[in-house]
Amino acid sequence: MKPAVVLLHSSMSSKSQWSSLKAQLGDAYRCIAVDLLGYGASPFPADAAEDYTHTLAHEVDAVIAATASELEPGEAFHLIGHSFGGACALHMARRMPQRVLSLTLFEPVAFHLLPAQHPAKREIVSVVEGIKASASDRDATRIFIDYWNRPGAFEDAPRGAQDKMVAQIAKVRLDFEALLGEPATLADLSMLTMPSLLMSGERSPASTRLLVEQLGAALPNATAMQTRGGHMGPVTHGDVVNPVIVNFVNGAEVTTD
Repeated sequence: MKPAVVLLHSSMSSKSQWSSLKAQLGDAYRCIAVDLLGYGASPFPADAAEDYTHTLAHEVDAVIAATASELEPGEAFHLIGHSFGGACALHMARRMPQRVLSLTLFEPVAFHLLPAQHPAKREIVSVVEGIKASASDRDATRIFIDYWNRPGAFEDAPRGAQDKMVAQIAKVRLDFEALLGEPATLADLSMLTMPSLLMSGERSPASTRLLVEQLGAALPNATAMQTRGGHMGPVTHGDVVNPVIVNFVNGAEVTTD
């Protein structure tokens, strides 16, 4: 049986963001791209309400359920995650380290790992507070999109694209709740001994570039590197990012044979 690769996308995206990488991984792998809760064809968290606290555990429970029909019981797999999907991948790897053959993360937004008083942590907390305090979903979406891309990026997008992003901001709020509430520490991640690749974009925010540096030092078998582009590198600079991922997964597969 071909080795499996599970792919987890970023916030305000869907499993379709991995179509190019899946093509480059080719027929050598069984690629299982999952829509995270509230994105693509996946439903919004069913219990979401005023007294509901969303967690990464909820997300990973849904990923495990979605992949159950694609993986044999106990089957090992390569795990790839970008942004929010990267933070979910970290949680998933901690839950089942014996099953994750390799871990590839492009700027996992595991903000709970940042030191409380570090400027990068204050930066992202300020963004989250701005989203919460916004007078409208459109204003909140503008803050979110401009932070991850550049000032004015939201207004420069076509109106139809803006409307699609605004429709997803409610789930983004839950994503941030899950990220900032995750209890894991950098020390907890030292258990992840599988080959790991940590990637960041050279034009990305300080918060995620610092996280990649910290994770690269904390994970025992990790390589950290920087690529062209910014936080959305797997989408905007797939021609650079994807070959690196393919080479890494191929190398990890050879090691595990």
